[in-house]
Amino acid sequence: MMNISTEQFGRVGVLMGGVSSEREISLKSGKAVTESLLRKGFDVIALDILDGEHKKIRSVIEDARIDIAFIALHGQLGEDGAIQSILEEMNIVYTGSGIEASGLAIDKALTQDLLKKNGVPVASYVTLFGDDELRMDEVVEYLGGFPVVVKPAREGSSIGIHVTTTLEEMDRAIACAREYGPTVLLEQYIEGRELTVGILGQEALPVVEICPKGKFFDYEAKYTKGMTDYVVPAGIPEDVSLVLQQSALCAHRVLGCADFSRVDFMLDGGQAHYVLEVNTIPGFTSTSLLPKAAQAQGISFDQLCYQLMELAHGKKKEINDATLRY
Repeated sequence: MMNISTEQFGRVGVLMGGVSSEREISLKSGKAVTESLLRKGFDVIALDILDGEHKKIRSVIEDARIDIAFIALHGQLGEDGAIQSILEEMNIVYTGSGIEASGLAIDKALTQDLLKKNGVPVASYVTLFGDDELRMDEVVEYLGGFPVVVKPAREGSSIGIHVTTTLEEMDRAIACAREYGPTVLLEQYIEGRELTVGILGQEALPVVEICPKGKFFDYEAKYTKGMTDYVVPAGIPEDVSLVLQQSALCAHRVLGCADFSRVDFMLDGGQAHYVLEVNTIPGFTSTSLLPKAAQAQGISFDQLCYQLMELAHGKKKEINDATLRY
């Protein structure tokens, strides 16, 4: 990729914070990105989005007079296509995936449906919509028995996820998941190793193995230093790594993602893999996995942020060229 002088980007707005349950993580990501772009010589302004109302967000962005946006908003507003829609209305290019891909990827149920349809391996699952009442003993049997994973369809950072071992636990977990939204995913529990593959541009980065010291990779394990060990490149056979990287690229493309993403997997004892979810705006904190994978590829954090800016700038050039042709 050609290096572009920072002046050509104009003013960069790093959008962070937001109103989702991942606000605090987003602020950390946004701060790290802002500091990185400043080190690289960009004209940068950090924009803490404090309100979810469309007009107020637009006003904040207009007042900042930005030319390009680096989206560091995790969860709803950032990863569901909402902020992308606002930026497109304002003709401001941005990092990452567009409106449609974001809307698909944030919904774990829609993601699993689409991946399954396109031959990407996923665990067996059942989706509960609204007040659906199913025979839970039959659901458990369909999923292969306990444990069963219960998760809100539209939350990230493992928020609201429970691994259940009885029908009573399952009922409580479903009630908890419904506090985050009407759609709940019930998923077969895969015993094995948790791995993740970052995508940068059109390239899959080295596989990272996630080794939480607790029962599973929950919110605390993700964001508390010392609670999880990470191995990169993962200690798995090279052929398995290649399969995971190919599967991650396939998932990224099936959803229509752009610029970057991170695809999470479980790998069972027979080396079969299952996609858990696709993150369109993975974290940029000190414990985040995409930067760790990039580092293993010889790409520093500053280089990673710069490359994402180049990818966004490339979209601006494509729009301008298309306008000139028209």
